[in-house]
Amino acid sequence: MSDWFKLQIVSGMSGSGKTIALHTLEDMGYYCIDNLPISLLVSVADHLINEPEAIFRKTAVGIDARSQSSQLSTLPDMVEDIRNSGLDCKMLFLDTKAETLIKRFSETRRKHPLTNEQRSLAEAIRYERELLAPVIEAADLRIDTTHTNLHELRDLVRHRIGGEEGKVSILFESFGFKHGLPRDVDFVFDARCLPNPYWQEELRAYNGMQAPVADYLSAHQEVTSMLSDMIDFLARWIPAFEADGRSYLTIAVGCTGGQHRSVFLVERLSQHFAEAGLHVMSRHREL
Repeated sequence: MSDWFKLQIVSGMSGSGKTIALHTLEDMGYYCIDNLPISLLVSVADHLINEPEAIFRKTAVGIDARSQSSQLSTLPDMVEDIRNSGLDCKMLFLDTKAETLIKRFSETRRKHPLTNEQRSLAEAIRYERELLAPVIEAADLRIDTTHTNLHELRDLVRHRIGGEEGKVSILFESFGFKHGLPRDVDFVFDARCLPNPYWQEELRAYNGMQAPVADYLSAHQEVTSMLSDMIDFLARWIPAFEADGRSYLTIAVGCTGGQHRSVFLVERLSQHFAEAGLHVMSRHREL
């Protein structure tokens, strides 16, 4: 019976959106438990395996830095033991850059759980990242919420975790190199060598999802050649990742500003692989 049951662990930095992720999973039919002590994780898994009940068929637990540091370091081994027992167990980690977390806590006037009279907010965030380092390394899926609002995070959780069983979930993401590389991606393609619509004054106000830019880029052989090469490469290697048991794959395409070339290519890649029957989502970080 355990192979019909799923345990989803949700962890992440304080202020990164863990509560939103758990609420989204609850809306998806998961039985959710927030702030579970790590010492009880094995007991929850044992219950799902040995006393399976329909209400717990999909269970999600929230684990964060409020657990003792000694327990956090043992979490990866616990998860591996749970998987070896036959239970489908995945771990999601939500990450956010420190400066964004400081801004969020300042705006909401919430107290970071690790601050005290001796530890400032910035120091608490650094300390929390140190505590969660073993969890970050062991996570199956990491989502960077630095540039993500509430609605986008809900969509990401729904699409990435709610995909078809046995199929790898693929996220195609466009970005601008001048704003920094996205974190936690598997492949990065650089489109800065392609003709740039930005230098066409009549196209500057449009983005790569709109017809004027799409028509301009489609008319250039370099663009269609790069797109064809990217499709061939990914078509060759996505099945290999899927066969290796990977559940998530993130593919980023960048140009200078993340408005035109990368957006166009991500749209075309998403369309191609969705039509091929893969579980696909697209995201444009700079739009």
